Formats: sequence, C-alpha cells, structure tokens
Amino acid sequence: MACFAFAAAVSLPSQAADSMPGYIWNEMYPEKLQALRAQGDAKRGAVAFEGCQGCHRAGALGRVDGSYPRLAGQHDTVLIKQMTDVRAGIRENPKMLPFADKEALSVQEIADIAAYLRSLPPSTDNGVGPGDRLARGADLYTRDCRSCHGANGEGDASRFYPRVAGQHFKYLFREVVQIRDGGRRNSDPRMLNAVRGYSNDDVSAVADHMARLRAPISAVGK
Repeated sequence: MACFAFAAAVSLPSQAADSMPGYIWNEMYPEKLQALRAQGDAKRGAVAFEGCQGCHRAGALGRVDGSYPRLAGQHDTVLIKQMTDVRAGIRENPKMLPFADKEALSVQEIADIAAYLRSLPPSTDNGVGPGDRLARGADLYTRDCRSCHGANGEGDASRFYPRVAGQHFKYLFREVVQIRDGGRRNSDPRMLNAVRGYSNDDVSAVADHMARLRAPISAVGK
C-alpha cells in the first residue's frame, strides 16, 4: 500500500454542490479508511478481479471506446477511493455498483483488487485522439493539470490524484466533460475550477495530450 495523506476538508463549489449539498472532497469515512489501512494482496486481488474483467477486460486494459477505463498501473489509493465512493453513493456509477457493493466485495477484497491493479504494467496501446490540437492540449495541461497529475501524467498516490498517462482518450474526454458539467460528484473542487471554462475542443485537446503521455515505469503505483 502506498502511503497516503489525509485530504483537507474542501467543500465542492458550483453546480456539483447543488447536486450533493455538504460534499467534502475525499472525506475519510470509516470504510474508506479501513480499505486504505488494509494490507492488499495482489494474488488474492487477481482472483477477486475476475468478476470485473467482463467490463475492464483481462489485464485491466479497459476499452478504447471509452466505456471503461484502463486500470492497469493505477495507484491503489485512487482505486480504493473510487470503489468506496461508488459503494457510498458519492460517485454515481450504476453499472459498477452491483460488482462493488457490500454483497459483492468485502473491504479486504477492495484493498486486494487495488494492490493487483497497481501491480499490472501499463500498456502503450491505448486509444488516442485525433492529434490535431496537441500543442493546445500541452499548454492547457501545463497550466491547469501538471501540478496535480505530474509532468508525465504519473499522478500522485499520496494525494489521491490518478495516473492519466496511457488512459484511453475517449474515457478521459468523457470524464473531464462530466467533471466540468457537475456530473461526477466525487470530483476534486480544484479540478472543477480548472476545467469549468473549457470548451469541448479544449477538453478534446487536453485529453488527447494526456492519453499520449508516458509516465516512467518507476512512477507506476508509487
């Protein structure tokens, strides 16, 4: 398990707050804390993940059409946050909930799956965008995204910021739009503020840039 820092209590502004009053980004509720403190076992996680492969595919490679993200090499803290947020109803994901709810997975299994996914090598065959606005995407990423997601898209496990390098373009595009429009309710308010003024063309440009980033192997799962 990577070390993690407790997030400060940050209230979510704007339209997302309207859909979920009193929301605090990354609040450390008991189940999340329990999963973060558990010692995940990658071998057990590989078995527990078998029920997830129908969507996320073998090796957690996701789908190029953006319907499911690539999870291989993602930080365990990020994965635990997202799974427990779905279970708690903080992130609405009706497709995932039946596979992640308390009847399907124990808290220990969440930690195990996160350890397994973190251990997987990310591949370089992910889906990318049209490639026609990469300079604009690089500028936006440097200005608005780099301080959290890293120079190479490696993310930050201790701050619960996901690895975006090598993620599928269409998934990144969809999720940034969701965050911008207040549809992803467990978002960091700092990201919402960063992208609230983006046009769809801007989202496409920065998503294409992120999809093409290649974080060094040493940054995987750290």
